[in-house]
Amino acid sequence: MLNRNKGLSWLPVVGLALVMLTGLRPVVLGAGRRGWLATGLWNAAPPVAPSAALPVVPTGGAAYPHNVPLLTLAGQPVNLSELKGKVVFVNLWASWCGPCLAEMPGIQALYEQADPQKVAFVMVSLDEHPARAQALLRRRGYTFPVYFPAAPLPAPFDAQSIPSTVILTPDGQVADRYDGMADYNTPEFRAALEQLARPGGQ
Repeated sequence: MLNRNKGLSWLPVVGLALVMLTGLRPVVLGAGRRGWLATGLWNAAPPVAPSAALPVVPTGGAAYPHNVPLLTLAGQPVNLSELKGKVVFVNLWASWCGPCLAEMPGIQALYEQADPQKVAFVMVSLDEHPARAQALLRRRGYTFPVYFPAAPLPAPFDAQSIPSTVILTPDGQVADRYDGMADYNTPEFRAALEQLARPGGQ
């Protein structure tokens, strides 16, 4: 008698190959890592106001220290320095990065709850082809602002791996930096951003 299950034994192998060798790989890995984030083990520690114990990027003058040229989704030039006066959440990501995709739903939720008059979001895509990033945003319905580097990124944004997140105070100092995926949509993190946005960070 023919064993019908024997003829189907190759399906898991083919399925795994399709996932690992196609554009599905970051999607599947991202979904798995979202499950890990849901455990609460990868919550980002709340950022704090810069002090002598925290790294502060030299300003090079009295102006906002981070002159970082960027391009909008529409190709319009902007500069990170235009956000002076706000707490800035800068996240480096790419559409092919599974951990980046895993933390994006939390960043979107944080973005929707933050006061846009006090907190700005700068999601910097490192995709070689911007169309891939744009396609991902459309598929997922993300509305946070996305930009592309118009020049090599200076410190502290020159991460060796992604995702990487840098939190800037309203005067442009580095409050904190996170390398690796994390869940930023927590009450503690939201409260810390609000505190940083207050005069004096108090």
